[in-house]
Amino acid sequence: MDYRTYGVSRRDREPLLRFILDALSEQGCRILKASDPGVAPFRISFETPGGERMGVVCYAFLANQKLTRNRPADERRFQVKYGEKDGALHRIWQDPYGLYTTLFVGIDPEAGFFVGVDPEMHNPTRFFISVEFKEAHAEAILKSGWHAWEREKRKQDAFSEPVEVLVGGKKSRLLDYVRFERAAHRLDQGHRQLLAEKMTAGPLAEIKLSPGPMPVPEPAAVHELAREFEMTTDQVLDLIASARRLKMAVRGWVAEEHLVRTLTKVEGVSDCKRLDEEGGPDVSLSFKGSRLVTIQCKNVLRNTLADGTVRLDFQKTRASKGDPCTRYYRPAEFDLVAACLHAITERWEFKYALPGSLDKHAKCPGRLSQTVRLDTRWTPEAGAMLQAASRA
Repeated sequence: MDYRTYGVSRRDREPLLRFILDALSEQGCRILKASDPGVAPFRISFETPGGERMGVVCYAFLANQKLTRNRPADERRFQVKYGEKDGALHRIWQDPYGLYTTLFVGIDPEAGFFVGVDPEMHNPTRFFISVEFKEAHAEAILKSGWHAWEREKRKQDAFSEPVEVLVGGKKSRLLDYVRFERAAHRLDQGHRQLLAEKMTAGPLAEIKLSPGPMPVPEPAAVHELAREFEMTTDQVLDLIASARRLKMAVRGWVAEEHLVRTLTKVEGVSDCKRLDEEGGPDVSLSFKGSRLVTIQCKNVLRNTLADGTVRLDFQKTRASKGDPCTRYYRPAEFDLVAACLHAITERWEFKYALPGSLDKHAKCPGRLSQTVRLDTRWTPEAGAMLQAASRA
């Protein structure tokens, strides 16, 4: 396994590793192998009560409630730090084969809970940074055993950092959290929160996301792919469901596939298809013989504002080195924006807006703001927006 390790204080880190090992053992897991507490990140392999072999690579840090000058009194935090404060970017390892699940957590061994962040949101990361959360979130974790929320941004981060969903649990939910992070790998933040909320009452294995209206069954015919694999259709689907890398690849297309299906039904639309170009628009089509119209598909956030307004975190996951403004879109990169509402409605519904009508970024000239509210500029009427986009 090719990932960077760091020498850490065995005395300081042993309580964190013990928390993890005890949590898994108390949930009926059999620990197969665990790394030395003096080496970070921790690497642990174990067998679940059902006989499933699992492994984690855990970037674990101490969460505390230490008062800090000029910081709120109700704030808790964990400091992300291994090795020296070198100012460099450090890669957070992800298993390309999907055998190990990466965790990025703060642990309070005394209070008996953990708080996890999305590893991909911090990949790469600088060390000696803090992840803050409120005392109210800790209380919610201890009361219900499981809690998910949007992390509050510091003022200086308001224009630079994407919205991030944190998930916390009591010690007794750590195995559930491992399963959660395995399933949530590279999910957008709206669906990350939706999945976390689905797990509030119980383990992931006992929960299924609402599929919406079921299509009318087609005649019992073997799909060409199933025939090629010499498997039944159900066996192919079971294989995708059981393999994280396969499921991730399929899941990444789902909203775009539903968008294509939705737009194909609009009168005047032809040649509607998904695009598979890194960093480019997601869908292209022709509307009433017009030039090519390109569409960017984005998922909304799970939480709405107090008045019910839906929000969209409208930015790219990564920025190029040396230019943080490249994280934000230019209006000319696509002709139309489609916001998928599934994270809120659990149905594959969309609203549309012209990129030129959206707010400009406050600090990056020529770029669009990442903070988007689905107000009167957005409409579910795809035909009207395609007409406007094709004439722009």
